[in-house]
Amino acid sequence: MNAKFKIIISMIVFGTIPIFVKNMELPAGEIALYRAIIASVTILIYKTIVDKGISLPKSKNERYILFLSGASIGFSWILLFQAYNFTTISAATLSYYFAPSIVLIASTILFREKLTALQIIYFVMATIGLIFIIGDDSFGLDNIDIKGITFGLGAASLYATVVILNKFIKTVTGIDKTFIQLVAASFVLIPYASFTTGIHINSLNYVGIINLLILGVFHTGITYCLFFSSLRDLSGQEASILSYVDPFVAILVSVSVFGETISSIQIIGGIMILGFSLMNELNISPIKLYKKFQIKT
Repeated sequence: MNAKFKIIISMIVFGTIPIFVKNMELPAGEIALYRAIIASVTILIYKTIVDKGISLPKSKNERYILFLSGASIGFSWILLFQAYNFTTISAATLSYYFAPSIVLIASTILFREKLTALQIIYFVMATIGLIFIIGDDSFGLDNIDIKGITFGLGAASLYATVVILNKFIKTVTGIDKTFIQLVAASFVLIPYASFTTGIHINSLNYVGIINLLILGVFHTGITYCLFFSSLRDLSGQEASILSYVDPFVAILVSVSVFGETISSIQIIGGIMILGFSLMNELNISPIKLYKKFQIKT
C-alpha cells in the first residue's frame, strides 16, 4: 500500500475516534485503560506474525523514559476524552493540536534551543488562534466550556511531554516503542482507574463493547501499525503535512455527526493554530511561501 495513502487513512481513522468514545458510558480513565490494553495485545500479535517479536531497550534509562512517556500517553488520553465531554469535539481537538507550540517553548527551556524571530511569531499567532477558539464571534465565553478547553490543553501538554521524552530514546523506534509505551500506560492506568472511578466494564451493553473493541483494535492497534509502517517511506515533512488530516476530519465529525456548531472566529482560530504550527514544523517562511505560489503574469 502506498505510504501516503496509509498515513492519510490513519489520520482519517484517528479523526473519527470521538464517535466511538462518546458512544461508551464509561469514565475517561477506564476507556483509556481498555484502549491501551486492547491495542497492546493487537500490536503484539502483529509484531509476532510480521517481525517475530518486540525489540526491547537495553539501557535502563531508556526503560524508565519509556515508562514515563507511556504514562503520559495514558493520561493525555484521559484528558482528551474528558475534553470531549465538556466542550465540542472541534474545540477539544484544536486545543489538543496546540501541542507543537508547547514543544517549541519547552525545548527552549530544557534544551536551551534558541528561538528565531520567525518561531516567536508562529508561537504568538498560534496562541492568538487558541484565544479565538475560546471565544465566540463576540469574544464571549457563553458558547464554549472553558473546562473542556483546559482538558484539551492538558492533553496537549502531556502529548508534548511524550514528544520531548522520545528524543532521549535512541535504541527503540517505531511500533516497538509504541507497544512498550502502551504496556506502560496499561500498568499505570489500572491502579488509577481502580482507585478513582472504579471498574464498570460489566455495565457496558453490546454496543458499548463493540465501540470499545473498535477503538482498541482498529483505531489504536491496527492504525498505529499502519501509521508507523508508512513512516518508513515518507520524509518528515510529508508526514507532518499529512498528519493534519486528523483535526480536519475531527471537525467534520463534530459538525456532521454530532451537529455541533463552530463559529467563524473559531474557524479562523483553528486555521491559525494548525497553519502556524505546521509552518513552524516545516520551517516555512510566509514570504517564501508567497513567492512560491505567486502567479506570474
